[in-house]
Amino acid sequence: MSNSNGDASSDQRPSARRIYAKELARQREKTGLSLIQLGAETKYEQSYLHRLEKGERLGSSDVPRVLDKFYGTGDLLADLWELAKLEKKQGRYEGFMDVETEAGGMQEFVAGVIPGLLQTERYAEALFRTRRGLPEHVVAERVRQRMERQARIFGTANLLDYRGLIDEGALRRGIKDPDAWAEQLERLIQAAELPHVTLHVVPFEAGPNDLLGGSLTMLWLPSGRNIAYLEGSINGQLIEDSEEVEHLRLAYDRFRDFALTPEHSLAMIRTALEDHASCSLLPRT
Repeated sequence: MSNSNGDASSDQRPSARRIYAKELARQREKTGLSLIQLGAETKYEQSYLHRLEKGERLGSSDVPRVLDKFYGTGDLLADLWELAKLEKKQGRYEGFMDVETEAGGMQEFVAGVIPGLLQTERYAEALFRTRRGLPEHVVAERVRQRMERQARIFGTANLLDYRGLIDEGALRRGIKDPDAWAEQLERLIQAAELPHVTLHVVPFEAGPNDLLGGSLTMLWLPSGRNIAYLEGSINGQLIEDSEEVEHLRLAYDRFRDFALTPEHSLAMIRTALEDHASCSLLPRT
């Protein structure tokens, strides 16, 4: 409900896609061009441009770059497109996170980094800081949310049956802060020793796999319904179709077939910690 000052709730605010669509129309109208004329100038079909201006489609990233150049608007449209794309991805992810609270089990693989539910605060912060342009308050909020989710791994109630595949590359790469990296490896060891957590390290010798391009998380719900979330460097996709989820489960299982046993995986994590400790003792030039 709005307050007496007329401030609407956040749900009343226009979406980033709507703002982008309106700006597309505004810039075209400033030039006095029709959609047909703009299409002739930019080589985009009139119907395609119409759907973009109505917010029915977001379109590809080349469109705002072409139109920014055509209108002389710098990076205005490109920046608005990026915000709309991020909003779309975030919306899907938040929907998945809502379902996560109901799940009884999770299977997860993340290429190149430690899975989020097993990350320490300093490791998570270091990862978020690699994303160019994220404001400090956004980094802090995302780290806080990630730490809160970990209650289902490291807490005492409503624990998640967690099964994770860890890329060996994630164990070897580390982060710049040596103390923070040691802390992260110790957290992995702690997790691996929990009765409701099963970790498998996928060694380099396993070779390539179609999951290596991003991350896959699958949730098993008490109702028997299963959903998955696929994420790459740019896009995230929420998958609810049972056949598609089953296809992803089989891909996960095939990848796990090449992974180390939980016992050997724990040994590799401990070796990574020992190697890190040995390297930390070496003199630095």
